[in-house]
Amino acid sequence: MLALQLLVNGIVTGSALGVMAVSFALIYATTRVFHVAHAGVYTLGGYLAWTLVHRGVPDLPALVLAMAGCVVVGSLIQILLYGPLDRRGAAQLVVLIASLGALAVIQNLIAAVYSPDILEFPPNWAGHVFPLPGGLRLTGVQIATVVVDFIAFGLTLAFAHRTLLGKRIRAVASNPFLAEITRLEPRRVHVYVMAIASALVCLPGVLGPLDYGLQPYGGVTPLLTATIAMIAGGIGSLAGAFALAVAIVVLQNLALLVMPGEWSIGVTFAIFVVFMLLRPRGLFAGKA
Repeated sequence: MLALQLLVNGIVTGSALGVMAVSFALIYATTRVFHVAHAGVYTLGGYLAWTLVHRGVPDLPALVLAMAGCVVVGSLIQILLYGPLDRRGAAQLVVLIASLGALAVIQNLIAAVYSPDILEFPPNWAGHVFPLPGGLRLTGVQIATVVVDFIAFGLTLAFAHRTLLGKRIRAVASNPFLAEITRLEPRRVHVYVMAIASALVCLPGVLGPLDYGLQPYGGVTPLLTATIAMIAGGIGSLAGAFALAVAIVVLQNLALLVMPGEWSIGVTFAIFVVFMLLRPRGLFAGKA
């Protein structure tokens, strides 16, 4: 019973981190920017939704408006920060430091406006507990998280493989130089990718805090897991990033059966370090 509940909880949380991993992988595969500030956009989405809900906006419109706000912020980061650095030929380390700076700015602005204390959404449907067969119990937000995140993952794959813009993004990711000379406008594509990924990461950024609250510095740990999932899944493989994110969280949850929580995370990541030593290109690198 406990093992089954931990497994299901792991799938719920893993699907949220899977969407974060997919959005991060989309950015990195296309722009080659290690977008650490993505954790700030993730956090900002939750705070935007919280603000709208407290002003009387219903949950669904608040989510959509928060996604729009994240799209604007993500696009501006690309246009005003990464774009100029790219045009000036900045080294990847310089871009990484700039991204860390952007993350610090976003986090500290949030803390200054909202305070560093944990904020909670008003009690609503999200906290209602639904009994399921087998003695399982899930809250409304957990069910919504699984449904929304798996749909978002499926739509992202369909977009990448079946739409003209998706194929254009894949072409830029595959060969930026050839994309430049064939007038695919890679820099404009980078803005599109940042906007799409920012909208995607807003979904777990809002749904997660509905369950456990908001904190200005709460996006870094999920980003770490998402990054490991992206690398272990194979850079460029969206399906690999999502699958490995779910696997990592499920393994962490099941490890609670045999060890304390503070040990389970370390053991889980140790297993993936060994995995990366054996397969450094990632599990699904061949399908990237």
